[in-house]
Amino acid sequence: MRIDKYLWCIRYFKTRSIATNACKKGAVKIKGASVKPSREVYPGDCIEVRKNQIHNTLEILDLPTSRLGAKLVDMYRKDTTPKEAFEKTELLKYAKDYYRKKGTGRPSKKDRRDLEDFTESGSEEY
Repeated sequence: MRIDKYLWCIRYFKTRSIATNACKKGAVKIKGASVKPSREVYPGDCIEVRKNQIHNTLEILDLPTSRLGAKLVDMYRKDTTPKEAFEKTELLKYAKDYYRKKGTGRPSKKDRRDLEDFTESGSEEY
């Protein structure tokens, strides 16, 4: 079975074309080497997939005949991703909270006027 089809069948990617693009971009590796979407996979192969800034490692247990239901996915793959990879996403989440909240961007013209009025009135009193 092709690797892009396998990743789609085990519900790792929503569409097969997204899986194909991930292979073309080098986000999918077998034995440390980037693979083409047409690369054949077999039971026992270990796949490394980079998705959402996490390097997931999967071991193929069996090849499905078609796309699976979410409950059946664990019969066909074994997730061997280290827990440290998931802890890094928690750190990224905290790092993003440091920056401005979404939607609070640059101050509007009214906000700038209010700031100018506040700072001008404060300097006149002293």
